[in-house]
Amino acid sequence: MNDKTDITLYGTKWCFDSRRARRILDQNNVPYHYIDIDLDEVGRKFVEKTNHGFRSVPTIVFPDGSILVEPSDMDLQAKLGLEG
Repeated sequence: MNDKTDITLYGTKWCFDSRRARRILDQNNVPYHYIDIDLDEVGRKFVEKTNHGFRSVPTIVFPDGSILVEPSDMDLQAKLGLEG
């Protein structure tokens, strides 16, 4: 289980948007927990439930409970309080 202050990013290795979101987090030293929904059934079910049956990734859950799905770079950076 991840720390309460961490972000959880649900994604896949093959998804460009998942890799892009991870790169933004990594480049800005933002701690997060990564769950590959191709390998984690619980994670896949969470994403499907959150996205009305769709496997939309990245699905990113923040410590405040808010969720971004397939965010643009600008939306993710704004949520993180980073300058674009």
